Amino acid sequence: MSTERVVDQSVIRTNQASTITLLVLAFVLSAPLLSGITGAIMLISAAVPSLGLFTRIYHHLLKPAGIVRPRVVRDNPEPHRFAQLLGGLMVTTGTLLVLAGVATAGWALIIVVIGLASLNLFAGWCAGCTLYYWLNRLGVPGFSHSRSEVSR
Repeated sequence: MSTERVVDQSVIRTNQASTITLLVLAFVLSAPLLSGITGAIMLISAAVPSLGLFTRIYHHLLKPAGIVRPRVVRDNPEPHRFAQLLGGLMVTTGTLLVLAGVATAGWALIIVVIGLASLNLFAGWCAGCTLYYWLNRLGVPGFSHSRSEVSR
């Protein structure tokens, strides 16, 4: 007997909106410290979702206040965590490049994350999730959950 796998899409959307907002601010203000903090938040969220700052804001402020309502759907959480990890690595790498004096390449990586997070937030397409499922279909170890688990 398997347990139904679910994800609260409102948590993901809160994470995306917060990430986009902070990274756009970091770029506009040319503030690599802010992008670095955002990258760290993303990496923590990927490693231990319950400790993620944006997740905590959703659960302890936005949801109780009725500002954002839960939208729980059948889904695998692992692809979303993988996407968060990839985004966090790209933002962190971009920040390090900016700090190392390779600003154009660094900000370009950060802008790619803004674009991909925006695609997910506004169009519902998650590049990291798609990559996760491709790796699953190729049989890569560690990518053990398939899309078919939630499409039944």
